[in-house]
Amino acid sequence: MSGAPGDLWLRRDWLGGLAAVGVGGLLGTRSVHAGGQLEEPLADSVRSALSAAIAHSEPPVPVFSDTERRLAYLRWLAATSDRLRRRKPDFQTRIEFLQTVWYETRRARLDTTLVLGLIQVESAFRKFAISRVGARGYMQIMPFWARLIGDGDVGRLFDMRVNLRFGCVILRHYLDRERDDTFLALGRYNGSRGRAEYPNAVYAAARNWAHPDG
Repeated sequence: MSGAPGDLWLRRDWLGGLAAVGVGGLLGTRSVHAGGQLEEPLADSVRSALSAAIAHSEPPVPVFSDTERRLAYLRWLAATSDRLRRRKPDFQTRIEFLQTVWYETRRARLDTTLVLGLIQVESAFRKFAISRVGARGYMQIMPFWARLIGDGDVGRLFDMRVNLRFGCVILRHYLDRERDDTFLALGRYNGSRGRAEYPNAVYAAARNWAHPDG
């Protein structure tokens, strides 16, 4: 498989990571109705904060304070990419996706493993997924969010980076509202707050992505 010099360098780093962690295959995905966030009134201050978080324009490139943190990221990337290969066969697409997930989850102070589980349940890692209620993309963003905190362009919700940014910012908002209770926040994300089916499905899917450096 051909690739840019940077890709080849990353592949070499992966060999050591794969040997060290001994990753397995991705487990099957359970079908769960997803993408049903309910539109709720937002205080002006909350709307402004969410809009500012969405508009942040720095590129999703991880920055590390020391070598060990960078090596931990590469170990995670190697293992997670191997598990995701069946879903996303193209190397570059897979790396860009995982790099963006890593960046956006840490920016939003989220558990990366939990978010990968959520994406598995919401869209089965399909970029152009549309739910029965019109939610879009990897994290199944409802179109009303583009109007509430974005620029109103619903089509942009199919853009990988935009979709992951919206999803992580929205999940962080729900966690803040629920005082970091992930069960209730996940239920609110799905529009089924208080019911166990969706949070339990996300927790189960997240186990597929568990990694010591995740």
